[in-house]
Amino acid sequence: MTAPGDITQLLVAVRDGETSAMDRLFPLVYDELRGMARQRLRRGGPEQTLNTTALVHEAYLKLVDQTRAQWNDRGHFLAVASVAMRHILVDYARRKTAQKRGGEEQPEVLEENQLGVVARAEEILAIDQALGSLAELNERLSKLVELRFFGGLSVAETAHVLDVSERTVKRDWRKARAYLYRALQEPRDD
Repeated sequence: MTAPGDITQLLVAVRDGETSAMDRLFPLVYDELRGMARQRLRRGGPEQTLNTTALVHEAYLKLVDQTRAQWNDRGHFLAVASVAMRHILVDYARRKTAQKRGGEEQPEVLEENQLGVVARAEEILAIDQALGSLAELNERLSKLVELRFFGGLSVAETAHVLDVSERTVKRDWRKARAYLYRALQEPRDD
């Protein structure tokens, strides 16, 4: 088990421009990122086409590609990883729905254990759209959904990242879920 302080020190080194720090950081957070990805993909049902490893590696590439990352601590890093995973899932869903609607065939980037995001692609896009409208109303509720739903963070981890109490996270989680439920039930103009 790696001490959170070790991870924070490496994050500071990344922030300070030390190029090898990210390579040393990834093995330390890999299992945690896999857990986040596994939890998120598990919610997707048996027809999910992404696998845990592919999602973690795609998220890592997004994280490494950032210039001058400003991660404060482990919680902040996990929050950014959560957002990266959300974007990957949404982008993948968009590609799948474009193909479904006659878009040009594109090579599969994430192909290991092909199981089926196609069936869930429209749902992921609807959630992303509803989350965008939630962000316009309440940024914290939107961030909470990213952390809990897309990132798979626990109530305690989410409270730490958002710097609020666990009770606030639970209350906000109920509000956000109620908002998203209503938003997803309303007929959409396609």
